[in-house]
Amino acid sequence: MTAVTNPRDPHLVPPAADPSFTPPSIGRRFGALIIDWVLCLLAARIFANPVSDGWAPVLVLVLEYGFFLGLFAQTPGMYITRIRCVSWFDGGRIGVFRGLLRGLLLALVVPALIMDAHRRGLHDRASGSVVTSV
Repeated sequence: MTAVTNPRDPHLVPPAADPSFTPPSIGRRFGALIIDWVLCLLAARIFANPVSDGWAPVLVLVLEYGFFLGLFAQTPGMYITRIRCVSWFDGGRIGVFRGLLRGLLLALVVPALIMDAHRRGLHDRASGSVVTSV
């Protein structure tokens, strides 16, 4: 996982203040989600049957987002597709709580389909985050 730059760095321009900010493609975001989902299915097999217990992979996905986004700003899928999720306002990590919130809202699917011009879904706006290229 890559380290997120220090939000107090004077050279860092947060996405909210950067007029040239260009979000990564939907394809890269979707690719990261597919990779994360496959990993969640594999992890859920440890304690449940993902076919009959549909809640298990969803729970793993929410916990994965909380842990990885909160601490590293990238899930394993995001690392592979070279994107990261950072705070919209300062460009730093979003923290575990906001990572859990983002994962929970993403699990509902509908918020992710409603995006603004910066490709921020409702789950991104509610958690104060944005997906950027690495």
